[in-house]
Amino acid sequence: MANWESVLEELFTGVMGMQDPTVWIMFLIGGLLIWLGVKKDYEPMLLFPMGVGCILANIPGHFAVIPTGGGEPGFLTVLYNAGIANELFPVLIFIAVGAMCDFTPLIRAPYVMLFAAAAHFGIFAAALLAAMVGFPFNEAASIGIIGAADGPTTIFVAQKFATNLLAPLTVTAFCYMSLVPIIQPPIVKLMTTKHERRIRMGFKEEKPVSWTAKFLFPFMVVLFAGILAPISVPLIGALMFGNMLKVSGVCDSLSNAAQNELSNLVTLFLGITVGATMTAENILTFDVLKILALGAVAFVFDTVGGVLFAKIANLFLKKKINPMIGACGISAFPMSGRVIAKMALKEDPTNYIIQHAMGVNVAGQVASVVAGGLVLALIPVLG
Repeated sequence: MANWESVLEELFTGVMGMQDPTVWIMFLIGGLLIWLGVKKDYEPMLLFPMGVGCILANIPGHFAVIPTGGGEPGFLTVLYNAGIANELFPVLIFIAVGAMCDFTPLIRAPYVMLFAAAAHFGIFAAALLAAMVGFPFNEAASIGIIGAADGPTTIFVAQKFATNLLAPLTVTAFCYMSLVPIIQPPIVKLMTTKHERRIRMGFKEEKPVSWTAKFLFPFMVVLFAGILAPISVPLIGALMFGNMLKVSGVCDSLSNAAQNELSNLVTLFLGITVGATMTAENILTFDVLKILALGAVAFVFDTVGGVLFAKIANLFLKKKINPMIGACGISAFPMSGRVIAKMALKEDPTNYIIQHAMGVNVAGQVASVVAGGLVLALIPVLG
């Protein structure tokens, strides 16, 4: 009889586990991520795998992570240990992103880094607020990095200094990245007048940038950031290595592989592995609600900081700039640049500011990695 009881218990472990209401809540959260990715087209390459990973990790008695009662780790745990626990996946993603980036607009107009720096004000605003609501300094700084609008950077920082918050931090960062088209427009409209949104920034004939300048630029950035914050070398080094592959002109096959096969494969593994960390005990807590709120604060202050800096700059410039481009200084490339360019066209169908918006957006990609490196360097010193 005891044997039959053991057999029945083993067979119906999943069924009995479904009595736990938190399982259904996590299924709904996973389904929401899938819906946002598939139906709303919000970062589907990330949110879809994350939603699937969330559902797999919350099936009662499953063997995808670690089997109930112990035993050999499941495939999602293997992926986590191989790519998240040692920060491999974020670094590989940066190689792919670097191969996709064209830093030519930044080389032509280095001043756009000022807009990018201002658009990362949300990092410090969110970190200060997180400390005020009770988070330790290392966790507060990790929460603030959500304001970099860069999921891989968030993973890298969280894995080093706030492992217990890795799941909510990563999910919050990627979700808010995907919601840029919803978050930024109302804030930009609130911060600007109709006249300001219609300011024209005409197309400028692009000055040619030499191959030497394009090739040396990533080297100089790595040296500058690496000397300033050596702990940031894995991030900034990977980003610029990917770009070096692209601009070298002799590694086209490697560059193409980084932009396509590497990017797609790592994004797939990263999404489903991060989703698998979304268990009820990690997500259904009051701290996670605070992180969601603080992540929103970070994105709001990012946008406000960039737009406000552009408006202040206009006080001293004879030829005014459209302050909306300040909002492009976040790392969400090229999404933020496109969103702002579309806003300008909506206000005036003949006003094309895409060239300027993308220039600031590219600078934001570099600024996010530098900001992440500074946070990594400051946490051990100030923590």
